[in-house]
Amino acid sequence: MIHRRFPWKPFAALLLAAALPPTTQAGDWPQILGPSRNGHAENEKLLDKWPDDGPEQVWRRDLGSGYAGPAVKDGVVYLFHRQASSELLDAVDLKTGERIWTCDMAASYRASINPDDGPRCTPIVTDDSVIVFGAAGQLRSINRETGKIRWAVDLAREFSAQEGYFGFGSTPIVYDKLVLTNVGGRDNSAVVAVTLKDGQFAWRAGNDGASYASPTMATVAGRPYAVFVTRLQTILLDPFTGRILYGFPFGQRGPTVNAATPLVTGNKLFVTASYGVGAKLVELEKTQFKPIWENDDTLSSQYNTPVLVGDYLYGIHGREDLGRAELRCVELATGKVMWSEIGPGTSHLIYADGKLIAVTHDGVAILFKPDPKKFQEISRFQAGKDIVRALPALSGGMLLVRETGQDGGPVRCYQIGAK
Repeated sequence: MIHRRFPWKPFAALLLAAALPPTTQAGDWPQILGPSRNGHAENEKLLDKWPDDGPEQVWRRDLGSGYAGPAVKDGVVYLFHRQASSELLDAVDLKTGERIWTCDMAASYRASINPDDGPRCTPIVTDDSVIVFGAAGQLRSINRETGKIRWAVDLAREFSAQEGYFGFGSTPIVYDKLVLTNVGGRDNSAVVAVTLKDGQFAWRAGNDGASYASPTMATVAGRPYAVFVTRLQTILLDPFTGRILYGFPFGQRGPTVNAATPLVTGNKLFVTASYGVGAKLVELEKTQFKPIWENDDTLSSQYNTPVLVGDYLYGIHGREDLGRAELRCVELATGKVMWSEIGPGTSHLIYADGKLIAVTHDGVAILFKPDPKKFQEISRFQAGKDIVRALPALSGGMLLVRETGQDGGPVRCYQIGAK
């Protein structure tokens, strides 16, 4: 692994070019929660109903430990997992599951509360690189064509950051020419940016520990801002400079986590967590935020990110480890609970082709209609044979479900789109 000290000189100049995310094609799932980090799969055409015995399993591949979900771009699936003392990034063909290349990286994370010692963060696929963030805090860029490491930076060591309860688990975000990461380091290093090209230090900002919530982007007064949920805060910052626009408290001290990705729709921002933190909807204004509603009764999610369809949120209220979580439909504007369904429990959600897919903790895939009046299941099948904590992916009609048992598990590919 490459170790390099950051050059502590000021960032030379602001990026003046238009800020554009890496290009994606129809059907790509290049990062956590899909192209726009909101659980929406673009331009997918799904079967109206699954066969009684479930859709076809096209292939499966055994993987090591970890909770990192698959990422897909240009018909290639990127799988991040751990075997023995290595974190591995495998590139495999979406249609066949055949391996194209593997990148082997030294792993140093030691499990504590949870016995799983693998990476938690979904890969981010750009035009020519794959960015991975390991459980011990190493950020790396891998060449998409060759599988060779372009650069590597030990962010945990550079910024004296603590691993937290389950290692580092907030998937970074790539914006324009920078990689922004929730590090939780000391001395104004809650968020750190490095250059996408060579991993050089760009800026750092904020004073707080890291969370397990992945950042997203928002537009405020015509300008782009990165939205980070940290250990105890939600902040909006300039992705080019790190200047914090504003923020608000969000989180609880003690054995708690913030893990759901924030959702942005227009000038509205929704954040959610369990452990007594609750959910909050705010309006993003030019110089401050405006609270709309906040409670701990509507949609308080331990780690599953809800999906917004029209004017309604579909998501999980409750925790995997305490009581029974519920799948709910909630009116975004008011926080009103439209319906609750206890059966699915904690689930990851994907919206595609006018339908919702829930992949439950028990490995059941459920197809249902996004109807605010009632829960309308269409069909279901057993997609995983063990626990499923990794986020699923949907690309080119293929549903990718990774099992995450104590000793790892396979990723399975199912044909749920029309052939």
